[in-house]
Amino acid sequence: MSGSTQIRAKGLILVVEDDPALLLMMRYNLEQRGYRVESAADAESALQFLETARPDAAVLDWMLPGMSGLDLCRRIRSNPILRDLPVLLLTARSGEQDAIRGLDTGADDYLIKPCSVDTLDARLRALLRRHQSSYDVLSFADITLDPETHRIERAGRLLSLGPTEYRLLDLLIRNPRKVFSREDLLRRIWGQNIHVEIRTIDVHIRRLRKAINGPNEPDLVRTVRAAGYALDDGPVTDGL
Repeated sequence: MSGSTQIRAKGLILVVEDDPALLLMMRYNLEQRGYRVESAADAESALQFLETARPDAAVLDWMLPGMSGLDLCRRIRSNPILRDLPVLLLTARSGEQDAIRGLDTGADDYLIKPCSVDTLDARLRALLRRHQSSYDVLSFADITLDPETHRIERAGRLLSLGPTEYRLLDLLIRNPRKVFSREDLLRRIWGQNIHVEIRTIDVHIRRLRKAINGPNEPDLVRTVRAAGYALDDGPVTDGL
């Protein structure tokens, strides 16, 4: 089932730039255009911010002190929670190979500075349009999930989920009735390079069921024997 549309015309932008004057100018001009702006002067500060908040897009300067904007982009793309975050790479490098390298790293767009605010605004609006489905209010049966506020309700009742259970529900509700194997869920929720016991998935599925199912409510998390789990309004076939 499709969720109702609830898209923000302008969003929260994380700008990572180590030049204080340029950062101040970008922040002012973007706020004048209706964006909310958070800023960081280096990659480590940006990563700390991203641990607690999800912006609608990130503008990364290539040449940052310590970890470069290119490496920061790689870190973002390797994080299962952030891998679909729109990223615009901002740099003084003008060579074609530099542009290719930036895009191959995972940046959605590449802009050479100095650039006008009009151009930056246009590129950001294009990025947000391409990714706008990430901010729809999602629904399945009587459950709704708002990715912007992380508010989850079932039949009008507010639900409380842990971070992992939230990510599981977010994945399942975006792919209703699709069966995910335990291996799929481990890769999508924890990432490729993190060692987690496969039976951990069963523990978090039990927690998810406990969080979303009230008395006399049907269990919407279906177990498919020897296959995995799906968000479905069919009967549950396993007691896990």
